[in-house]
Amino acid sequence: MNDKELMNDLLATVKFNCDLFLNGTIESSTPDVREAFNASLFESLRIQDEIAKKLSERGWYQINLVEPAKVQQTEKKFANQSFS
Repeated sequence: MNDKELMNDLLATVKFNCDLFLNGTIESSTPDVREAFNASLFESLRIQDEIAKKLSERGWYQINLVEPAKVQQTEKKFANQSFS
């Protein structure tokens, strides 16, 4: 396995862990458990960002920046939807 494959595998693992920590945060039964999952989630998100930046620096991962207008357009779209 070369460096690119190892880094991509590491990124996939961290993304998977973020998903698990998010679910743990949402489904936790007590504030203490929720906070533990939430802290782990944010640490994993920090690590994920760090790995993605390293991969991007080497040209192995493309990070697409989104224009602020598109972000606002998406926010408005979801804010205007009613959840019934």
